[in-house]
Amino acid sequence: MLETLRNAWKIADLRKKILYTLGMLLLYRVLCFIPTPGVNVAAVAEAMAGMSLLEFMNTMTGANLQNFTIMAMGITPYINASIIMQLLCVAIPKLEELQKEGEEGRKKIAQITRYVTIALGFVQAVALSVGLGATSGAWYNYITIGICLAAGTALAMWIGERINENGIGNGISLLIFAGIISNLANQIVVYFRNISLGGVTVVQGLVVLIISLVMIVGVVLVDMAERRIPVQYAKRMVGRRMYGGQSTHIPLKVNSSGVLPLIFASAIMQFPAMIIGMFPNSGVYAWWQNFYGASWGYTIVFALLILGFTFFYNSISFNPIEISKNMQQNGGMIPGIRQGKPTSDFISKISSRITLFGALFLALLATLPTIFWNLVGVSLPLVASSLLIAVSVAIETMRQLESQMTMRHYKGFLK
Repeated sequence: MLETLRNAWKIADLRKKILYTLGMLLLYRVLCFIPTPGVNVAAVAEAMAGMSLLEFMNTMTGANLQNFTIMAMGITPYINASIIMQLLCVAIPKLEELQKEGEEGRKKIAQITRYVTIALGFVQAVALSVGLGATSGAWYNYITIGICLAAGTALAMWIGERINENGIGNGISLLIFAGIISNLANQIVVYFRNISLGGVTVVQGLVVLIISLVMIVGVVLVDMAERRIPVQYAKRMVGRRMYGGQSTHIPLKVNSSGVLPLIFASAIMQFPAMIIGMFPNSGVYAWWQNFYGASWGYTIVFALLILGFTFFYNSISFNPIEISKNMQQNGGMIPGIRQGKPTSDFISKISSRITLFGALFLALLATLPTIFWNLVGVSLPLVASSLLIAVSVAIETMRQLESQMTMRHYKGFLK
């Protein structure tokens, strides 16, 4: 990786893109320190304690949600709007037609996504400020907070799009990466402080370091792993030209759902806590306090939800019947498998197998900190969702950098 960065820095065009990306990320981090007017930060931090979903959002925004700066929402509303639009494109035929229109259709969907992002950011900001008790006073205080946070989301979205056009990597992912890394740096400092104060022994620190490195290596291997299904295209005549006769493959990623199952599972587990929290004097509340968090029952339920959401997301994002139909229309076939339903059944079977492996890996990755805490009594500084996002973004950015270097070093077959 260091060699790749060193070689990229020698190319003037790539050097400008790298500096532009770093400059936009620096601008984003500077905006993260602008406070939102009229917010009681102490009340927000106290209200967020124990809410795993809000803690996850806080990690993605680099602790901006806890501090309730203008970047408290970060790019989260844009991610939510993108997921909503992706699901609506499957459910609404009009949007599905736009999606199939090519570049122009994608531009229209992107424009709709921006509008949905700003509206969703405003609603989400007002709801959070009310739920967390961010301010007290007249109704226009909540409107002011909603406008400030929606403006921060719009700025974050603009910075991400500028990085996409003029920089290196995916801008939205890099903003999340910057927030996660800044929050991780603070956690590491706190961890070393605990070691120096005697709260954590040196042996426990070494064990945590080894497990953290194993988690990083595992995430890298699973993120890059894919199953390639071979496809053979028959030769065909179109006019006076012959097409086809080539061999290719269908790449199926082991972890195609990414971090979404973790987010969905956290949201589902947080929902009962919000309902039961309205009845603090009931016996159900006392039972939930013992169950929620680090108990084995909570860990098992959380893992099962991750498994279920992984298969659910794969079922709505991957269509073996459509792939089989496209292959048959273009004269392609999997060697040894007949076209039509046998092909779709074969692809579905392979997809289910690798999805099961990816789901088990996600469940293990998400529950490992809790298991480690129950067995050893020491917490890990790495959160599964944050680690998965950070490693995936780093790998994807390096891939884009290497591909651009390859294009510039390619001299062509004449030379």
